[in-house]
Amino acid sequence: MTRQPSLLAVALLQRCPACGKGKLFDGLLNVTERCGVCHLSLKEHEKGDGPAFFAIVAVGFIVTGLAGYVEYAYQPPYWLHAVLWLPLIVILSLYFLRVFKAWLIAMQYRHMGIK
Repeated sequence: MTRQPSLLAVALLQRCPACGKGKLFDGLLNVTERCGVCHLSLKEHEKGDGPAFFAIVAVGFIVTGLAGYVEYAYQPPYWLHAVLWLPLIVILSLYFLRVFKAWLIAMQYRHMGIK
C-alpha cells in the first residue's frame, strides 16, 4: 500500500489527494477530470460553498487585522486604504479559494471513501 500525502501538502501544493503528484486544478478554479499520474477521477468530489466560506473568513480576518493595525498606527487617508487592501483582498481570495478547495477535496477523498 502506498502512503497517502498529507492533507496540508495536498492543500498547499494543490495536488491529487491520492498520489500527491498530479495537478488538481485545470485553470483557476476548475478541478481536472482525472489525475494525470494515478488517473483518479476528481470530478465527483463535490465541494459546494465550503471553500468560499473558509476563504471569506480567512481573508476577512487577515485584512481586517492588518487594516486596523495600519489605521491605528499610521492613520492614512481613506484612498490609501483602498489602494492597499482591495488588491490584497482579491489576491488572497483567489489563493485561499484554491487552497481550501484542495483541502476539502482531500478531506472528502480520505473520509468519505469516494474514489
